Amino acid sequence: MQKDRLGKLLAEIRKLEEQIVEELHEKEKEYGYQIRKTKVRFADEIRRQHRKLRTQLHHYVLGSRFLVLITTPVIYACLIPMVLLDAVCSFYQWLCFPIYGIPYVRRGQYLAFDRHHLQYLNLIEKINCEYCAYANGVLAYVTEIAARTEQYWCPIKHFRCVKCAHKRYRHFFNFGDADGYLRHLEKIRKEFKDCV
Repeated sequence: MQKDRLGKLLAEIRKLEEQIVEELHEKEKEYGYQIRKTKVRFADEIRRQHRKLRTQLHHYVLGSRFLVLITTPVIYACLIPMVLLDAVCSFYQWLCFPIYGIPYVRRGQYLAFDRHHLQYLNLIEKINCEYCAYANGVLAYVTEIAARTEQYWCPIKHFRCVKCAHKRYRHFFNFGDADGYLRHLEKIRKEFKDCV
């Protein structure tokens, strides 16, 4: 009974995510751009207006608070472990997922580099935006790799961790469901049809 309710709640979350995507497509009309395949195109007049709104680099740098400027290297130092995490997890799934029968996580579905198309951003803002896109994309990509791994090795829900509920969580056994775990573990280990 509780498993059905949790499944329904997670299905509602997925529907809401689909509605968010639809809403984002509605914004195309509102903000004057079109998406063709993987390219975004703004109307010429919109691009001209955006360029007028761009903050000049020297104003951007000189207008920043001192503490913001001196902490910038700390933020960008995180790029090193982020790239390492990306590489290690990509290698891990490349090597191990075929052995376990787990479908690959497509990295390209998690990395979106598109903010450089925004004419109202200056060069520093574009670099910052793409850096954040990379960092959050890698973390989402790695989360999905970890979720699929967890589904294979230990598909048991936590008894109190709501924030742990990733997309694969709906397949997991309830905390304390020893009978279900022992009877259906092999089935759950192969339950990746929705990953295609």
